[in-house]
Formats: sequence, C-alpha cells, structure tokens
Amino acid sequence: MQGENKNIVLILLVLALFTGATIELSEGSTIIGIVLFIMAALLISRIKLTGENSALKNSKTYLFAGLFIMAAVTVFNLATRSSIGTLDSMTFLIGASLLAIGTARKDMRQLGEFGLYISVVFTALYLVFYTFFGLFNIDFVHLFNHYFVLMPTVSLLKFTGIPVEIVAIETITLYGIKETMTIIIGGPCSGLYSMFLLIGIVAAYSRIERIQLKKSLMILLFAVCVAYIANLVRVFTLYVVAYYYGMETMMVFHTHLGWILFAGTAGLIMYIMNRKDLLRK
Repeated sequence: MQGENKNIVLILLVLALFTGATIELSEGSTIIGIVLFIMAALLISRIKLTGENSALKNSKTYLFAGLFIMAAVTVFNLATRSSIGTLDSMTFLIGASLLAIGTARKDMRQLGEFGLYISVVFTALYLVFYTFFGLFNIDFVHLFNHYFVLMPTVSLLKFTGIPVEIVAIETITLYGIKETMTIIIGGPCSGLYSMFLLIGIVAAYSRIERIQLKKSLMILLFAVCVAYIANLVRVFTLYVVAYYYGMETMMVFHTHLGWILFAGTAGLIMYIMNRKDLLRK
C-alpha cells in the first residue's frame, strides 16, 4: 500500500509540473517553464505502473516519429519566433510519448502510452471545441464562459457583497478597494483545459490499469464535475484577490493558482482510481 501511495504522489507531481510548465511557457516565465519540464521528466522514471503490458510494442517507427514531432514543434516555434502555446505543448508531449514507446524499457513504454492517451485526448477535444466549432461559427467557448463561469462567479461575488457589474458576454467591471478593474474571462479561465487533461488522465489510467468501463465512466463524470467546481473556486478567488489587492497582484495569482489547483484535483482523481476495488484483476 505504501508503494501505491508513492505512485500516486509521483504521478500527481509529474502532472502538476507538466501543467505548470505549460502555463508558465504560455503566460508566465519561460525559464520557470523549462525548469518545471525538466523536473517532470526526471520524476517520470520513478513512476511504476502496475499494468502488465503496454498495448503498443516498442518499435523504431515510434522512436523516429517521436523525435520528428518534437523537432518539428521546436523548429516551428523558433522559426516563427512564436511563444509555446497549449497546443504546441500537447503536440510536443505526443512526440515525447511516442519516443518513450519506441524504447526497449517496459516502464518507459507504459509511461509513453500513458502520456500518449493524455495528449491525444486533450488535442482531439481542443480541436473539436476550439477549432472545429469555430469553423462553423459555433460560439461554444464564449457561451460556456458566460453561462457556466462568469454568471456563477458573479453571483457568488454579489452574495459576498463585492460590487461587480457584467458589461459583456465575458467581461465584468469589478469595483475594487484600490481600483476599478475591467476583467475578461477567456482562454484557460473557462476550465476546459483542466477538464480535457483530466479526461485524458482517466482514459489513460483506465486503459493501462484495466479498470472496468462502467467504473471508468463514473470516474470520468466525477472528474469533469470536480474540475468544473475547482475552476469556479479559482476564478472566484482571483476576483477576491483583485478586489482587495488590485489587478497586478491578481495576475501573479492567475499564472500560478490554476495549475496548483489542478494538481490537487488530479491527485484526488488518481487516489480514487488507484483504489484496489476499482481495478479489474
């Protein structure tokens, strides 16, 4: 049991570090992002999954495909001098996962399969909700931000007596103690990224540890609900920080609070999924 708890902690740390690296690279410090990526890579080798076999056997094809994808993402961002975004990070993770699958070590192949499930599921959901819907002018993300993020958090603010006014579908005016601020809900503030990641985690862990489909679907629904509530807590907390301490302080919390909360959420999900009675032996 001690080994299982250690396994949960390691997976939690890797997910937290990787998510933090992604956010830091896109919104915060590039140096911190790189350091977090390196730390995550070092911890990956310490994780021991209990699944007996990886569905994907090691092959030089996976090895070279992974190297090509990782190099392509790196060269593209250097050539265009663009910042590393969320989709770039996930594509890079796909390459790194294929590289791990292509190695001869069983534990690395399992972790590669784990990472591949997460990154492919996230990328597929991202392309559907952010790219595909956009091509057909389906305003899903903006409507989701308004009705499922902005409206509930504004209601909480009003309930606590903090003066706030909705001025647009994703914009509020917050009358803080130090300043009046216009705050826009958008991008990662929707919490969809966390949901996509957790869906990928559930899919990966369920497949590798052979958890029954019915139980996997129940955990998936639970994961989405927890991710949604955790994001509401995050956005509400950011509003409160902005109200008391101003926009500048709120932006510092904005960069770091999201992935720290995600670590706690992912840890809860991993704990539930790692319970003995959920594994089909």
